[in-house]
Amino acid sequence: MNESLYELMNWADVEELSYAESTHPKRILGPHLLPEGLLLQCYLPTAKAITVKLSGKCYPMELMDEGGFFALLLPAKRSWEKRLPRYTLEITYDNDSTVETEDPYFFDSIYTGEDLRKFAAGIHYRIYEKMGAQPMVRDGVEGVNFSVWAPNAMRVSVVGDFNLWDGRRHQMEKLGDSGIFELFIPHLPVGSLYKFELRRPGREPFLKTDPYGYAFELRPNTAALVSGHDFDWGDGEWQEKKAAGGQKEHPMSVYELHLGSFARKSAFVDEDGSSVNGSEFYNYRELAEKLCNYVKKEGYTHVELMPVMEHPLDQSWGYQVSGYYAPTSRYGSPEDFMYFVDYLHRAGIGVILDWVPAHFPRDSWGLADFDGTALYENPDPLRGTHPHWGTLIFHYARYEVSNFLIANAFYWAERFHADGIRMDAVASMLYLDYGRQGGEASRNIYGGNENLEAVEFLKHLNSQFRKAFPGTLLIAEESTAWPNVTGSVESDGLGFDLKWNMGWMNDFLSYMETDPFFRKGSYSKLTFSMLYNYSEDFMLVFSHDEVVHGKRSLLGKMPGSTFEEKAQNLRAAYGYFYGHPGKKLLFMGQDFGQYDEWNEGQELEWNLLEYPVHKGIQSYVRDLNVLYRESPALSRLDYYPDGFEWINCSYPELSLLFFLRETDHPSETILVVSNFDNITHEKFRIGVPFPCRVKALLSSDDRKYGGAGIVRKTERRSEKREWDEREYSVALDIPAMSTVFYRLTELSEEERKPAAGSRGRREVKAAKPAAGNRSGKAAKAAKPKTTRKKSK
Repeated sequence: MNESLYELMNWADVEELSYAESTHPKRILGPHLLPEGLLLQCYLPTAKAITVKLSGKCYPMELMDEGGFFALLLPAKRSWEKRLPRYTLEITYDNDSTVETEDPYFFDSIYTGEDLRKFAAGIHYRIYEKMGAQPMVRDGVEGVNFSVWAPNAMRVSVVGDFNLWDGRRHQMEKLGDSGIFELFIPHLPVGSLYKFELRRPGREPFLKTDPYGYAFELRPNTAALVSGHDFDWGDGEWQEKKAAGGQKEHPMSVYELHLGSFARKSAFVDEDGSSVNGSEFYNYRELAEKLCNYVKKEGYTHVELMPVMEHPLDQSWGYQVSGYYAPTSRYGSPEDFMYFVDYLHRAGIGVILDWVPAHFPRDSWGLADFDGTALYENPDPLRGTHPHWGTLIFHYARYEVSNFLIANAFYWAERFHADGIRMDAVASMLYLDYGRQGGEASRNIYGGNENLEAVEFLKHLNSQFRKAFPGTLLIAEESTAWPNVTGSVESDGLGFDLKWNMGWMNDFLSYMETDPFFRKGSYSKLTFSMLYNYSEDFMLVFSHDEVVHGKRSLLGKMPGSTFEEKAQNLRAAYGYFYGHPGKKLLFMGQDFGQYDEWNEGQELEWNLLEYPVHKGIQSYVRDLNVLYRESPALSRLDYYPDGFEWINCSYPELSLLFFLRETDHPSETILVVSNFDNITHEKFRIGVPFPCRVKALLSSDDRKYGGAGIVRKTERRSEKREWDEREYSVALDIPAMSTVFYRLTELSEEERKPAAGSRGRREVKAAKPAAGNRSGKAAKAAKPKTTRKKSK
């Protein structure tokens, strides 16, 4: 053994490496220029010989320790003081295989001081460009740069098939006090499987998947895959239009779906109910064509995908995420998902992604206890766990954790061109006592139940996201009365663009589930929403949550002794849904009246479309979407009080209500007439806002949908007869259990003149006025001041 070389070596560091306990392996591995010369050291268990190739010469390294530690001392050159020489290692292993590669410990960090400072402060919004596995070329060498945040780990290694899953081989370098470990591995190809092996003092090494992994192998396996994200986007025109803004001012009819059960190749499942191997699923590319054809035909403007982020359990529907930066491998690769989004964009369909920043699962290989400590989760059990869901809550006050989530939202908008991010379970984030009883909940520093750290996180995310991605929507599933959810951060709001109107949904479904005979006592559930409608910018939703866990499908909720009666109720409900202010969301299968609850283990009951009752529901929803898109009054002023006006909302005994949807142009005014009783009313008088022609546009009672066809599309004229506190009125036939849309076209001055010799028309006796209304006028419902709300 070379004695001078032996004396130069730090044997304590060698021992640390051999026991895989090194926090800073670059202290001895790689090239080190010393007064005695250039010292090269390598640690490669199972290697039996290593030769250094430098400047066209070969220099055998000396085996200094039988565990696989090699060293070489070369005479120094003055030029090496400015730049260390490039060299390669020719390695012969104990199975006599030989490879030539660069030394992983030769390469410097890709992180700048500014990167580390911004990450520590929680403001490195594109940290995904550094973290995880980054295929890149360093100094002309192709390879993968790995990095992971694990501040409390003693040692972190990259492991995979490429190094026999041996944590001794590629021990990573910790970057100062940042908590980030990093290593570049030359010549590692895209598609390589990897994990991180971590070690804590007094604890056996343990494996973790990459929190920033771009792709994962098919469940139940959990290793990440090196992914390149190479895709040639073709949606530039769509992106420019979106960046110009205005999604909220246009119709938004959103088709919510679960990719794995919208359509699937087979329905085979194993004994515990989970999918066999994933081969039963269509690829993202196949789904793109199938889904696009359907939503285009049915008239939707957007799709909303239940979480496509990687998740281990099919039955979680994607809401227990294990790979926040990876589209699930169930349906293909990240590039396949990019194709999916691009395909829909080219067809004019927006893509909204469900996103879960509220909690994550406890799986031992995932984020939980990541570096041997409560790192991503709040260490306080009262703030770090969800008692109902058995999941863990993110530690929003830790800057690196909030950075992880904020960057993740940026990632889906930037890399996958998402048109909206719908945040799941926002209410659970806002309240410290969410799901907890009495004294089980902690309090904030002011003694309240508000989660101040989560509130700050949401404001931080939404304010920065809005700047970075103008036109991309932020949507909150928030089920409480938390104020100003869609208010700007500058006005102390949370900064969302839209909020799911859970109150409207619960009230309306409760009303519709009631037998028509007893609905009279619940009439206020139809009208209450307009008392708070302009407090937020709402989206009306009939989501997946309403058709699972024994709640029945929407058709199944409807009263009626036959499918036809249930369908009649459902069509009337959908009409009111499309007429009411707010953007629309409908879960898959409900648009053709699927009768069974949704089951993630099988595809939708498409065979039901062979039956007229289901075909009728589907045709009606399709025509509603057409009317909605082509009628500015139904969407343009959703969030302004002068876009809506009650005509009459005081017919509880008759279960009737009438309202207007309006724009600045009277010719675009639409009258919506809903009857939620089983009684037909002939020649029922309704007040109108101006002298007009009245023409039915769409009736849920149309024969082609399975109705009686009472409403005719012949045009009627209003009469100068005061009704509903209006100077003009019209007598209309109102079918039982129906919603009808009418266009009101203002009469010209010439049309308002009576015809020569006309003696006037015989007045038709109107229906009996509401109880207590002797004048025949309906009490005008309270209406907010009709001034435009300022844009948020």
